[in-house]
Amino acid sequence: MLTIYQWVDGSLREVVTPEGPCWINLADPTSEEILRVQTLTGVTREYLSDPLDRDERPRLDVDDDGTVLIVVHVPYHEPNENLHPFNTLPLGVVHTTNAVITVCNRPTPIAASFLDQIRRVCPPEQKFRFTFHLLWHAAILYLRYLRDIRQRADLVEQELHETISNEGLIRLLNIEKSLVYFTTSLKADDILLSRIRTTRQLDIDEDDLDVLEDVRVEYQQALEMASIHSNILTGTLDAFASIISNNLNNVMKFLTSMTIVLTVPMLIASLFGMNTWLPFAKSGAWGFCAIVGLSLLLVAATVIFFSRKRFF
Repeated sequence: MLTIYQWVDGSLREVVTPEGPCWINLADPTSEEILRVQTLTGVTREYLSDPLDRDERPRLDVDDDGTVLIVVHVPYHEPNENLHPFNTLPLGVVHTTNAVITVCNRPTPIAASFLDQIRRVCPPEQKFRFTFHLLWHAAILYLRYLRDIRQRADLVEQELHETISNEGLIRLLNIEKSLVYFTTSLKADDILLSRIRTTRQLDIDEDDLDVLEDVRVEYQQALEMASIHSNILTGTLDAFASIISNNLNNVMKFLTSMTIVLTVPMLIASLFGMNTWLPFAKSGAWGFCAIVGLSLLLVAATVIFFSRKRFF
């Protein structure tokens, strides 16, 4: 999908054909749309196709003609995906002479959030400030999704406190995977923002650097939240694993104790079932009652012994 915006009367307005500086947004573009953007801006195809790779890492690339490519990882949420509802994907921001181009392999809510917040929007000709405001919205989206992840984890933990199930543990594991994706991407993004601030290849004025510093603060806050939630969730999973192991040990102790208790009367019955002379062999009913009483006495003694050892 190709969308072109221009600065008109203090806001961004969608246009068909740009006249002057503009913002070109490519979301899951077709080959024809990429070719059209190449014709309009003269940017190389690699700068438009590299961010479409799901495995592309955050990086900064400055061409000899002044074209700048910034690749960052941004969050996205897939409501219909049960396995990994939260993940990250590359977003490319290309600076050309007359345009700022954003490229992503799927639509993200960052563009819509960017258009809705008039306070954080500026003309596309202010390329770096425009880009930094866009990244600020990506950081806010990270924080929003992290709060959602924490709420989901709390709900699953409450369910597991009542009854431990495989489904609940798998849901916690999937949430932990999402936090790992977020933490890894935020660390790479923070390194990239630090490089943008210190590189000499980019001519960024002091006001834009102040905006970049605000963006870094939001990314560092998101990184800290993701790390804390990930550590808490890892500890929670370890605790539930210990509880499951402890419950299994208790069950095995109980079954072993019951086996030993039941073995005592079986041993006595097998001894008195031998085809040879035995005590009480001619005592009739009185002898049978004595043997049963002896068996019950030994069973009671065994039960008391294991109870003191907390096997029951």
